[in-house]
Amino acid sequence: MKTSPALVAQHAFTIETPGRRLIEITGHVRRHARESGMNAGVAHVFAHHTSCSLLVTENADPDVLADLERYFSRLVPDGDPLYAHDAEGPDDMPAHVRAALTAASVTLPLAGGNLALGTWQGVYLWEHRRRPHRRRITVTLVGC
Repeated sequence: MKTSPALVAQHAFTIETPGRRLIEITGHVRRHARESGMNAGVAHVFAHHTSCSLLVTENADPDVLADLERYFSRLVPDGDPLYAHDAEGPDDMPAHVRAALTAASVTLPLAGGNLALGTWQGVYLWEHRRRPHRRRITVTLVGC
């Protein structure tokens, strides 16, 4: 069986966040996948920060995003006296805990030159800090 040589492409982009919330970045990742010219492979998406995270979740009903935020607000409350690290305010350590409980990266399949996501799936940057931030994301595509 003859195989095509693997290709690698890497793209970086930034997202200006308005503060704590989930921000859909599917379009950014999808654009980079299409521009790579790869038909099949994987897209690895990485956030270069310790107080935000990436996840794949439902993109059809905004209540899902609100419910996730409410759940994490209860699970990891701001200003908890348990935390010693509060150099940047009461949301500093909670943002790190939220990021540790989720993920700094996601890996997605490529098929037919596009992201092979489920019908209601989207890729999200989850900003865990209350104030706006500039977040750098790198997409590395490996495929043929």
